[in-house]
Amino acid sequence: MIDALLALVLVAPPVPRPPSLVPLQDTTHGKVVYAKWCAGCHGDGGAGDGLAAAHMLPRPRNFTGAVYKIRTTASGQLPTDADLMRAIDDGLPGTAMPAWKGRLSDAERRDVAAYIKTFSAFFADTSQHVAALKFSSEPSGGTGANALKTGRQFYDSIGCRKCHGDQGRGDGPSAPTLKDDAGFPIFAADLHQSWRFRGGGSTGDIYHRLRTGLDGTPMPSFSDLIDQKFLTDEQLWRLAQYVRSLSPPEPPEVQDVIHAPQIAAPVPASPDDSVWGRVGRYWFPLVGQVIRKSRWFAPAVSGVWVQALHDGRTLALRVSWDDRTQSPDSAWLGFEQRVLETVAGDDSGPPPPKAQPWPDQLAVQFPRHLPESPAAMERPYFLMGSETDPVYQWRWTSTPRRSIAGLARGIERFDTLPGVVAGQARFDHGEWRLVFTRALATPDTANEVQLEAGRAIPVAFFAWDGSSGEHGSRMAVSTWYFLALDRPTPPGVFISPVLAMLVTLGLGLVVVRRAQGGRRGTVRAGRQR
Repeated sequence: MIDALLALVLVAPPVPRPPSLVPLQDTTHGKVVYAKWCAGCHGDGGAGDGLAAAHMLPRPRNFTGAVYKIRTTASGQLPTDADLMRAIDDGLPGTAMPAWKGRLSDAERRDVAAYIKTFSAFFADTSQHVAALKFSSEPSGGTGANALKTGRQFYDSIGCRKCHGDQGRGDGPSAPTLKDDAGFPIFAADLHQSWRFRGGGSTGDIYHRLRTGLDGTPMPSFSDLIDQKFLTDEQLWRLAQYVRSLSPPEPPEVQDVIHAPQIAAPVPASPDDSVWGRVGRYWFPLVGQVIRKSRWFAPAVSGVWVQALHDGRTLALRVSWDDRTQSPDSAWLGFEQRVLETVAGDDSGPPPPKAQPWPDQLAVQFPRHLPESPAAMERPYFLMGSETDPVYQWRWTSTPRRSIAGLARGIERFDTLPGVVAGQARFDHGEWRLVFTRALATPDTANEVQLEAGRAIPVAFFAWDGSSGEHGSRMAVSTWYFLALDRPTPPGVFISPVLAMLVTLGLGLVVVRRAQGGRRGTVRAGRQR
């Protein structure tokens, strides 16, 4: 009997295994993908030391230590495969890590994730039980006053303001001392820019980061405070909701044109005038200047908000941007030195410059002349013009506090003009607010752009954060955009449609009355017959 059963087993066809929920991963193919797309930053051996790493802040991930910031697992634990795939697919905003979904195939991304795990023996340790935390659902009422008040209370009580600052712009008293586990300087997150949060900008994403912490950085996990009954899970959600409320409801969309409405009253010269609260804001991203040496790959100012008004005679241009310190600030000199030692400025590798008390600066750039034809959009070289085709700029500096106008003939040369551009600035809790004012028309038509209503006026922006060692060619830059001075709507635009409607209505009444009169005449004639 036993022999018969054994024979049956030996000759019976194998029972098919159910299909795996996780597709097979090929580390050999993953190595090929990694060498082509990842090694330049993360290094051949995954130690975060690729050729491009010296130019980046934050530095690329060192895979050999298996320490990952963005996870759904508890602090100190390995990430799940889904965590790795999410970082590869979506990228990490605010860093040089792009989203690879859509650039690499599903198989390529799965294979490179499997290969990345081979850099650390921790992933091969079978005693490791990698499991995502169980997160609760977001409580309702998160945008209400009581919820946000509770969130703010815990923002203060658990020490968020020490790093992130009183208003959340990354300017807390501990901010100049922050560094990651590798000793590299690290910025406290600017909580007013949720679109740059590494693990996502939704309230749920923020709550997850509060639960897991960001391993390898000073950002801890607050799960233990729930375990210790210091706060409840709902209160941690309220904190996440408060943090989310500091950013705009939606990420800003970059638009090409700044519209400057015309107002009847004189334009406001103060950056805190209440009028600005009723004027549309436009967001323009800035990137590091990487064309001319010394190049700068890690700009501290990621973008500017711009508003504009005119009264038919004068333009007021308001620029605001987040800046962790009012430079020069001696408390940040140590941080500045660490940044300069961490971020290579160009390809030649000179010794890093010494930290100095540089000021904060901002420049607004125009061509000297508007194109002859509105359809022609010739513009000078965006990076501060050239010797033969200079650009007209307004420049502002925090120390000494002044605004000047002049011609830039490339990065190295700026010639001040006698023309007056006024500027008022205020620094408040990690934010600069600056207003330039200038007459639309000036006597110097050869050098100063004449600001005409109804024309597309090219404009660009530059920013320097002194406490990050930015000066000269080490700066943040934008491309060309446009400023449009809107004309007031002529009264006829509103009156003409009303008159046309009245005329149409009158003609309609005449037709109706004539038709009614005709019908009454027909009835009388019928009665007489």
